[in-house]
Amino acid sequence: MRRDRAVDALRGYAIGGVVLGHWLVTGLVLAPDGSLHQASPLAAMPALAPATWLLQTLGLFYFTAGYASARSAARHRAGAGRWLTHRLRRLVLPTVALLGTGAAVLLVATVAGTPDDTLAVALTLAVSPLWFLLPLCALMALTGPLRAAVRRWGPWWCAAPAVAAVAGTDLAARLLPPAGGLLPVSLLAAWGVPYLLGLAHADGRLTGRRAAAGLALGGAAGLAALIAAGYPASAVGVPGAAMSNLNPPTLVAVALAVAQVGLGMLARPALLRLTARPGPARAVEAVNRHAMRIYLWHQPVLVGVTALAARTGATLPGLHTAPDGPGWLVARLCWLPILALVLAGLVARRRPGRLPDGARRPGVPGRPDRVGSTPREGVR
Repeated sequence: MRRDRAVDALRGYAIGGVVLGHWLVTGLVLAPDGSLHQASPLAAMPALAPATWLLQTLGLFYFTAGYASARSAARHRAGAGRWLTHRLRRLVLPTVALLGTGAAVLLVATVAGTPDDTLAVALTLAVSPLWFLLPLCALMALTGPLRAAVRRWGPWWCAAPAVAAVAGTDLAARLLPPAGGLLPVSLLAAWGVPYLLGLAHADGRLTGRRAAAGLALGGAAGLAALIAAGYPASAVGVPGAAMSNLNPPTLVAVALAVAQVGLGMLARPALLRLTARPGPARAVEAVNRHAMRIYLWHQPVLVGVTALAARTGATLPGLHTAPDGPGWLVARLCWLPILALVLAGLVARRRPGRLPDGARRPGVPGRPDRVGSTPREGVR
């Protein structure tokens, strides 16, 4: 039995999309007093909205998480409780490490006289990615019942109530006064849809080009219809906008997730060919092995590099300047390799951990896998 290299590649793309997306839409402007203030290029350049459809990859993240949970639970023989404890520990321990390190850094920065505005921005960017733990942990805890439901009724009937819940939340947000209690419901329902698709795919459902094309076309058609109906075009929040498609997730987030899953499944043959090469295979392996740490640390790396560079007294284009035009975007692209190198050095310092579905290594050409998670490639 072999790992599914295509799913590993999709997980790598999902993590890369989140990191690249955050680094491109998070502008940190250096004020005359030396403090940093957050700004978004999407507010000044709304034409960039379609790029967010490629870089807001949380749907693929939850799809691969559902797939990995189903395969891992199927192999685990010690009971659902111990399986869930094992999975949650691998999420919580890196998070605790981040919070502990972040608290120490903030303390040192405070003593060193770092402006309060900079500290507030750093804290916000470091903590904000942790929201995903709520729906992910809840969905993991529900993996057994959800998997049984998918096997009995199929993924479409199981996903329909979740889509209806998101639609109801969208309607309530437009017609009723703000209600914070709707947020957890929307979070769980919206990201539950791609998670359910991942569970179904792990059990051999939704295979073949017809199912993949149906997901891709249906999701794309839904996305186009929703934007035409008045939903924001950007898949992420834009400062000053009256509505965000991500906080809380709307039907646009669901449609985009479905379309991305379908396109990812259509790309399966190409992904298998790509990951059959040693170089891409090792890259996918590295990203999957360090996925949690990459996700947790990419925003602190952006803040850290920006704040340290500000200590030089120079205002660097793309790092400290306002994201108000194409020039800023070109300059920010030039900074991405430096940010990537810093992040790679940070996450690689730790001893390699297990991959998301419990195996040590994905398939690398010329080397057999230790633990598998998929049927034969021809069946997939």
